[in-house]
Amino acid sequence: MRLPESLSRLIYNAIPSHLVGEILTKRWADNLVPFLLLSAVIAIFGTAINGFFAPASLLDTTRQLGEFLIVVIGLTIVMLGGGIDLSVGSIYALSVFMSVVGIYLWELPVSLALVLAIATGGLCGAFNGVLIGYLRLRAFLTTLVTLIMGRSLYDILIISWGKQLQMSPILNDQFDYIGTGSLGGLPVSILIAGAFALLAHVLLSRSRLGWHISAVGGSRRSAYNAGIPVRRTVFLTYVISGLSAGIAGFLFAARLSGAGPGTGSGLELAALTAAVVGGNSLGGGRGSIAKGLMGAIAVLTMTNGLIRLGYGTGSNQLVLGFMLAFAVVLDIRWAKNRHKVLAEVYVAPVHHRMSGEESALPNGGGAYALNDRLSEATPIALGEVEGPEDVILDEDGNLYAGTRHGEIVRWFAPDYKRSEVFAHIGGFPLGLAMDRDGSIKTCVGAMGLYSIARDGEVTRLSTETNRSWLSVVDDARLRDPNDCDIGPDGRVWFTDSTTRYDAHDWVLDSIESRPTGRLLVYDPKTGRTKTVHDGLRYANGVCLAHDGRSILIAESWACSVHRYWIEGPKAGTMECLIADMPGYPDNINRASDGGYWMAWLGVRTPTFDLSLRHPGFRKRMTRRLPGDDWLFPNINSGGVIKFDEAGRIVCTLGDLTGDNHPMVTSMREHKGELFIGGILNNRIGRYKIPGANPEWTSWKSYWSSTTETVAEGDPNQAARRRESAETTLPEGRA
Repeated sequence: MRLPESLSRLIYNAIPSHLVGEILTKRWADNLVPFLLLSAVIAIFGTAINGFFAPASLLDTTRQLGEFLIVVIGLTIVMLGGGIDLSVGSIYALSVFMSVVGIYLWELPVSLALVLAIATGGLCGAFNGVLIGYLRLRAFLTTLVTLIMGRSLYDILIISWGKQLQMSPILNDQFDYIGTGSLGGLPVSILIAGAFALLAHVLLSRSRLGWHISAVGGSRRSAYNAGIPVRRTVFLTYVISGLSAGIAGFLFAARLSGAGPGTGSGLELAALTAAVVGGNSLGGGRGSIAKGLMGAIAVLTMTNGLIRLGYGTGSNQLVLGFMLAFAVVLDIRWAKNRHKVLAEVYVAPVHHRMSGEESALPNGGGAYALNDRLSEATPIALGEVEGPEDVILDEDGNLYAGTRHGEIVRWFAPDYKRSEVFAHIGGFPLGLAMDRDGSIKTCVGAMGLYSIARDGEVTRLSTETNRSWLSVVDDARLRDPNDCDIGPDGRVWFTDSTTRYDAHDWVLDSIESRPTGRLLVYDPKTGRTKTVHDGLRYANGVCLAHDGRSILIAESWACSVHRYWIEGPKAGTMECLIADMPGYPDNINRASDGGYWMAWLGVRTPTFDLSLRHPGFRKRMTRRLPGDDWLFPNINSGGVIKFDEAGRIVCTLGDLTGDNHPMVTSMREHKGELFIGGILNNRIGRYKIPGANPEWTSWKSYWSSTTETVAEGDPNQAARRRESAETTLPEGRA
């Protein structure tokens, strides 16, 4: 007995097993560990230290954070490019020295002192960049050498000029304001750091240079083969790091109004720890400014907290070392094993009990018993077409079908021996629908909804709908748009089979058997797509009823057909029309006698039905066996089913030998003949329907009937029909 739809959905929503895999696939999932670490550090030291969250304490900490964060951002950019910069501490110290010399000895304006500090950092960064980017020296050893050289130069300068700096009588209120002043309750330094972080984020995520940096860090050889100037990109990362250290050094000099022998000492270790603890990869190509920010706050909080608890410099360095070692191990192990973890947890099957006793076997004796009539179908384009998933005909009788090569091919009536590529789309065209103006609307797998004009021009209509507020899965993107039909008001109704998998991973969706499919509608007047109904187990074929008042939807893995009411007293509701069929339904299309044709892509088997009741078995199967040994739904034998408006089965067509049409995904009636498509077929079938109307064409007859239905009422009926249908759509699902 089938569970009620409401109870099934409640069970589905209560099982979060699939959320683990979904979360781990997201880029923001890498931020969870540093975020938890940051939260733990703040909680521990906030509890252990009295007045930790006092305004005065936070004000002083945020001033230090502004300087430290800028250095971490510069180092993060270097790491994203696949490098490392151990010289940031010495560059920082030199920039501090040049800032105080410019202000207190040379009496320069604040702006020139800032330029002097930035120039110092930029020149040091350029020196590293030339050696590492253009001369291709090892980044670790090179920056270690420049660290020693820079620190030695700073020690020499501070000894030579230290006394003069201490004795300088010069005061500069602007310089002091930058170091100790506030604006809107926030230190000037943290505001500058915030602006710098925002600029760096835009640089990395929205600019060509940022994309180049990530590409070079991910794989220098691939970046070079793609035409990216690798050496120049590496050079620029070190320049940016030097400039960052220069700005941070200027802010430090403004805060303390001086420089000492220990300035910048150990900064490289703290900054590197912050960048790595935040989740930025040492291997390059993976990271963000947000991760650097979290790492900077965690490290600075921990360092200041240990000092306030009475621990010395040695303890600080020891803890930083442990944090860095832990972060490095975690980064390396996660980067190496992430795909294995995802393979273990992503596929999460659910319980699904199938019902129904009727058989599709020829000797089954039921209404679904298949015969061998499809073996009589005449082949069109035998061996010349690959994967005609759906077929359609225009007003002149020309035949169209999509192919797995990303094209829509047209065969010319009446013999369909001549053909041409009508349009090249690039993705796999699945469902097809002929519009009133002769254009073709098509669902393109993993791409969206497209329109092809009479001259073959391709136009993108829709690639997304609004994301659900509480969905971990990004269901805004159309992952597997499958079939479509067009209403009398011009709206395009189409299915998105699953929100968890792309079209080529349909097998994983069948093994999970989760209700993640949905019905959507695209309105050409607004250009917006709305989610009308979800919770379907692989939403597949879609077909408007002959009167245009409801729409039929095939739910493949549930072996059912549903009717969604567009208007009338049941508007906005879904009801099951056919349940527990012995086959997996695919596309549905109208028939000349008022009934409907439905494709079966395969027939159920007792073994797979049994496995659906045991999700643990299917879960172990996907983890322990290679894909070739998995238990799949049977898609090797299908057929065509015809049913009437009430869901009663009228006739069946099959190919028992499996030579011509073992798997059927679509069929279209036209002038007494049935044209048959299959996603794995190398032909299009042409079957003569006994007793069918030889003048009936699917698209023209449909447009005529729906137009007449509207014309029988008052002139405003069409507008009211559209308005009534729109009010039945769920709010906020545009």
